[in-house]
Amino acid sequence: MPAEERRELILHAATRAFAAGGYAGTSTDAVAREAGVSQPYVVRMFGTKLELFLAVYGLACNRIEAAFRGVLDERPFDPSSEDDKERMGLAYTALLADTDFLHVLMHGFTASSVPEIGVRARDGMSRIFAILLETGWSPEQVRDFIAHGMLLNVLVAIGAPGSSLGPLGELVASCFPEEMRLPDAPAGRAG
Repeated sequence: MPAEERRELILHAATRAFAAGGYAGTSTDAVAREAGVSQPYVVRMFGTKLELFLAVYGLACNRIEAAFRGVLDERPFDPSSEDDKERMGLAYTALLADTDFLHVLMHGFTASSVPEIGVRARDGMSRIFAILLETGWSPEQVRDFIAHGMLLNVLVAIGAPGSSLGPLGELVASCFPEEMRLPDAPAGRAG
C-alpha cells in the first residue's frame, strides 16, 4: 500500500479512536490497533499523539469549511434569503451524520486547555467565522448561526435526535429538519 493510502488509513482509524476515547483517553497504540498497523509505524508517520490529534482535528475543521465554501460557490448567496440560510444550515447538519467527526470536534473543544489544541481550535473557529461572514451576514447573525450549530453538536453528542418525548423531543423538533431526526431512542436513553 502506498504511503499516502496508509496515512489516510491511519487518519480514519485515529478519527474513530479519538472519537471514542477523546484526546486524553486515546493512545497511539489504540490508533495502531484500530488501523491494523504497528504503534511504531503510527509514531514514525505522525510523530506524537498530539500531532496525530491535531491532524485529525484539522480535518474536521476543514470539512466544515469545505461544506460552507461549497454553499457559497454553488450560487450567489443572498444574506436576507431564508432559503440560502437553510442551504447553509443543511450543509452543516449533513456533516453531523458522521458522529465520529462530531465527537472529534467536541473532544477538540474540551481539550483546548492543551495549548496546541487550543490554538488549533481557535484558528479553526476563526476561519469558519470568516467564511460565514462572506455570506454578507452581520457578525451577530454569524454568531447566532454558529451558536445554533453548537447546540446541534451537543444534541447529537447526547443522542437527542432519537428522542421525540417531552421537552427534549420538542427541542430536537425545533432544531433539526425532519430528515435529520432519527427513530425514537430505546427506553432509558431519552426522555
